[in-house]
Amino acid sequence: MAEQLKNMFGPEMVHRAAETISAVYSGFDVAGFTDAALDGFEDLELTPRCHHIADAMAIFLPRDRERAINILVDSLGPELENCDPADASPSGVPMIDDNPMSGFFYTPHGYFLADHGGEHFEAVMRANYEITKRATSEFSIRTPLRDHTAATLDVLGGWATDENVHVRRLVSEGTRPRLPWSFRLRTFQDDPAPVLALLEVLKDDPVAYVRRSVANNLNDIAKDHPEVVVGVARRWSTDADNNRRRLIRHALRTLIKAGDAQALDVIGYGATSPARVVDVSIEPPVVLIGEKLKIEITIHNPSKEPCGVLVDLRVHFVKANGSTAAKVFKGSELQLDPGTSGAIRKTISVAQHSTRTHYPGEHAVDVMINGSAQRVGEFSLLG
Repeated sequence: MAEQLKNMFGPEMVHRAAETISAVYSGFDVAGFTDAALDGFEDLELTPRCHHIADAMAIFLPRDRERAINILVDSLGPELENCDPADASPSGVPMIDDNPMSGFFYTPHGYFLADHGGEHFEAVMRANYEITKRATSEFSIRTPLRDHTAATLDVLGGWATDENVHVRRLVSEGTRPRLPWSFRLRTFQDDPAPVLALLEVLKDDPVAYVRRSVANNLNDIAKDHPEVVVGVARRWSTDADNNRRRLIRHALRTLIKAGDAQALDVIGYGATSPARVVDVSIEPPVVLIGEKLKIEITIHNPSKEPCGVLVDLRVHFVKANGSTAAKVFKGSELQLDPGTSGAIRKTISVAQHSTRTHYPGEHAVDVMINGSAQRVGEFSLLG
């Protein structure tokens, strides 16, 4: 995926940047900028390409950095529609045109702010505000969050109620402690309270695009402070509508997958479920690497009350050194009336993947009912 994204962000982005900047700054050396930006460009990955273009901007824009920032703002194209974007790149960044990487066109502009505009806080924040209405400033806003934390949080507090959906979404996405493709915000990993205060404002945003970002931020926080996020989710569950319930479920996804009992309890799957495994089928019992395995589990509710059951499968894959590593496969949710049963079926590929290498050996299989694991069988994998 990274290689594909890199190839979509090619030299045309440099030429486009030169064209848009020169249209508003007559002193811009188009040829010099283009040569500098493309020097070594092909050997760079996606993010380094964006930083490389930003460095070329720094050479050919005015040394007066506030003036340079204003030139970049003047060069920006039309704003995105103020609505939930129908199209987004593989990272979730809105697309400007049919090129999946079009939304990244302004990433070098943001990196210019982050790498070369640090002394001009107000100008940098104003530029981030304008850029995010055309793509996203989720990467470039992190430098002022790191270096001018209190001042940036104060600005974001106002942006959390901005009329523009992309600005509101920036507040939640840019403050994620573990935002992919960016450095971690260690301050918020240690103490997420300032971020949670912003998410409190955004949790019932009318646009799903923003609410998904709130959920992703909470999911990040849960990796460092699971008990805090469970507490927030439990509080938000009171009088929650369907939108907020979906947000909570998405926010707890990592904890749910790990079988966290408190997180499962929040979404209605307590550890005291009466449901029981009554039948297991693992076929074939001996499978070759490259083939597929079919698992069917029958769950029964022997009680006199209905019960909800969240059923996942956990396979202990053999590693190269003979030890095992568990991987959870999402199963399904069952609502079982008294005395009734339900089945889940899962097909698992044991082909070699870029993210998982298979090795011969005995592989144990667990069923997880509301996070509680039970060994139900095994299969042999042959090379």
